[in-house]
Amino acid sequence: MVLDHTRSVYYTLYCQLHWLHFVKTICSARMLYCIKGSRHDDFLLTTDDHGNVSSPLELTEEEWNNVFRTNITGAWLVSKYVCKLMRDSKRKGSIINISSIAGLERGQVPGGTAYACSKAGVNMLTKVMALELGAHKIRVNSISPGLFKSEITESLMKKDWLNNVAKRTVPLREWGTSNPALTKIVRYLIHDSSEYVTGNIFIADAGATLPGFPIYSSL
Repeated sequence: MVLDHTRSVYYTLYCQLHWLHFVKTICSARMLYCIKGSRHDDFLLTTDDHGNVSSPLELTEEEWNNVFRTNITGAWLVSKYVCKLMRDSKRKGSIINISSIAGLERGQVPGGTAYACSKAGVNMLTKVMALELGAHKIRVNSISPGLFKSEITESLMKKDWLNNVAKRTVPLREWGTSNPALTKIVRYLIHDSSEYVTGNIFIADAGATLPGFPIYSSL
């Protein structure tokens, strides 16, 4: 019974964890590209949300390829062409990739083989692009969100056991909302106050991944 509940918790959290959506564009990547004319600097915010819950033994090659095509190839292609515009215009820019705690060394959950690997790729893409594009005054950072209150997670947030999870395993003892928790980070990375910040992965999860592997059966 405990094992079945634990699996249910993992599955539900995994399915509801990644909520951020933007305009669909090439290669199914979702992005927002905004030119701030008055300040003469550009920024690109890329995000994606594709992944299946499947064990590494049951995961199909088609599923694997679909996840990577959306999550990593899409992010790279959008960044590639927008960064060319930034470079050619000789204006500084800021690239912000939305990744996931699943792509970190401390945020994996069962069933997320392809998704976690693709998000780890987004984080590495962020670092390598930051290394290479710095010469063009283009900064590249990523944000790894955890679970947030949103329209997509509304039904999940009503579960009594989820509040218990927060009180027992989340250092800040609560789940945040995308606005302002994530939007403030985005504003910071766009603003001149972060002009010396590049190649970083900003974790926004209320410290949920700090304890390591949560033992939900002990709740």
